[in-house]
Amino acid sequence: MISNSQHPEYQYLNLLRDILGSGVTKGVHNTDAEIKSVFGRQIRFDLSQGFPLLTTKKVFWRGIVHELLWFLKGDSNIKYLVDNNVHIWDEWAYKNYKKAMETGAVPKMSQDDFTTKIKEDNEFAKQWGELGPVYGKQWRRWKTSDGREIDQLAWVVPKLKSHPDRKHYIVSAWNPEYVYEMAATPEQAMALPPCHTMFQFYIANGKLSLQLYQRSADMFLGVPFNIASYALLTHMIAHVTGYEPGEFVHTFGDVHIYNNHFDQVKEQLLRDPRPFPTLKLNPQIKNIDEFTFDDITIEGYDPHPPIKGEITVVGGF
Repeated sequence: MISNSQHPEYQYLNLLRDILGSGVTKGVHNTDAEIKSVFGRQIRFDLSQGFPLLTTKKVFWRGIVHELLWFLKGDSNIKYLVDNNVHIWDEWAYKNYKKAMETGAVPKMSQDDFTTKIKEDNEFAKQWGELGPVYGKQWRRWKTSDGREIDQLAWVVPKLKSHPDRKHYIVSAWNPEYVYEMAATPEQAMALPPCHTMFQFYIANGKLSLQLYQRSADMFLGVPFNIASYALLTHMIAHVTGYEPGEFVHTFGDVHIYNNHFDQVKEQLLRDPRPFPTLKLNPQIKNIDEFTFDDITIEGYDPHPPIKGEITVVGGF
């Protein structure tokens, strides 16, 4: 057994215990679900001590990599993910189709058939696979009032190289123009307002660190994914800017466990963490836009078996 003081995964496990033990019970918008919730927590991982892909249950590594590459492309259509057999965003696109289906505007179709049609029919994917201005579009193609598009990553990466001591290296996905009732029309609102809303880079002693602020955090299903995704982003940006990876700091607003995950969380808490794996990036890659799936590998990942849980699709509230 690895002691609590030695293994960084205990930060995650202890936060699960914190929520179960002291969390406030809250309702969830438009569903019968409830959560236990706490507010304002932080965990951090020294990336020189292994890659924080959690080991107390198997985490969907292939999905993490493809989703991050999708974000980095500035994409907002699920077709890239579907074509790579990653279905974590399917329900959000299908939700829009389902609304049209209920009015009789489109033929009835199951979600599985919808996903198949996205894969096989480019025109259908163009119309129904679009999620609106979600993460990647805000990172890479933020629309301005004067008609420009701002590529936040294209701005930040060279600045990290040339002016490492500055304090304004922030990338935001939270754009009020496309969030909830603040959007001009319901059609212009993004399908899922960002849960991981902004991140900031920091350089010290030749190491690049990243801090994420996550306003809403599904601790059992989402957070293991988020930890690995932003730790991977930290490594990738450090790689192309010539720094060593430093820390990934994960700051939470409302961090919670859904009531249909309580049993799974209790099962996970019975497990001891195993050594973190090692991340390998293709040393030939010099530009953040050059990465492909095959340029990113994980070695030595030996997790406990997966623990399944149903996602609650609530529209980002």
